[in-house]
Amino acid sequence: MSRMMIENIPSVQLPRDFAPWLCEVAARERSVVDLHRLFCERLVELGLPLWRSSLGLEVLNPTIDGAQFRWVAHEVETEIMPRGFDYHDSPGRIAEETRAPYRRRLDAPVDDMPLLEGLRQMGASDYYIVPLAFIDRHRTAHLSFATLKPEGFAESDLAALREAALLFSPCAERYVLRRIALDLLNTYVGRRSAEKIYEGAVDRGKAEMITATILIADMRGFTQYSETRPIANVLATLNDFFDILVEAIEPRGGEVLKFIGDAVLAIFPIWEGQPPPCKPAFEAALDISRKIAAFNLERAKAGRSLIRFGLALDLGEIAYGNIGSRTRLDFTAIGPPINHASRILEVAKKLDREIVIAANFARASGMPFVSLGLHHLRDIAGEQEIFGIAEEA
Repeated sequence: MSRMMIENIPSVQLPRDFAPWLCEVAARERSVVDLHRLFCERLVELGLPLWRSSLGLEVLNPTIDGAQFRWVAHEVETEIMPRGFDYHDSPGRIAEETRAPYRRRLDAPVDDMPLLEGLRQMGASDYYIVPLAFIDRHRTAHLSFATLKPEGFAESDLAALREAALLFSPCAERYVLRRIALDLLNTYVGRRSAEKIYEGAVDRGKAEMITATILIADMRGFTQYSETRPIANVLATLNDFFDILVEAIEPRGGEVLKFIGDAVLAIFPIWEGQPPPCKPAFEAALDISRKIAAFNLERAKAGRSLIRFGLALDLGEIAYGNIGSRTRLDFTAIGPPINHASRILEVAKKLDREIVIAANFARASGMPFVSLGLHHLRDIAGEQEIFGIAEEA
């Protein structure tokens, strides 16, 4: 829209059907990007001299603080804010701290807010930001508006924008609450489990039988390490270890079900009609070995102790679902293959091997693993043949 067209638009008030229209759109559009875009375009259709709008939403995520969804002259963009993002010199901070709208005319250089100075240099003449009226006061949320109209927003424009932001608040909060729920579930139970729980799989004792490859790994010598090091060092080392494992497992389709002390339990489910995912699980194991070796070089240079680990791979049918008390559930997996994998992990320690492989996994994979002989596994009848990789010989 040209500047001349904006200048010729009279100030307006929101019509009575704006709220019903917004509710209908919010019920139809699952994407907050599309909802914000349609909201802005509707305001322009109603005659408001809107050139730019930014929707800022804070979420609850271990890696990001939130996102900015921008609409600029009918174009949209999204910016993700990393955890700890500093917005000290932004109008969003003022809106959050005062919980009141903030207006700034851009008819002179803005030395204290780089964002507003950037908008001024792009031709904006007026800026207005409104904190959204969320029920959850722990989350920051706001809507901002800018215009190219030389004389800026009229008072009736500001009143209409403030009313529009108030009506938009519950729609935005619904999105934030859904995003927080999914992010927290993904963080604490894994993406596949999160989807199951969010879809309603919360009945205790209900589980589906799935076939999966199983990966169990732990850190060797962790008890002694934790007894002789400051707790801050122990936590940092554990986090480094888990970072390496998760970054090797998840990109290959695996899901970390739980951290147990210094151990990790992960599964690679078999999708319908697909062969057993032995290759991605084995590639994850090799990647873990390589990354820990590289990480140990850095630790050695810094004079720190080296990380040693063991890892077991197995394959079989497991029960995947809710286990626990009536009020405290754990969405996890149980079954003989998981018990079996934990026992052959003990063999890995006895043989001083990093990676050991169950016979079921070795046969299904078709890979040329080397036999490590027959072994008695704790609490499991008979002898079991265990395999390894030649590189560790």
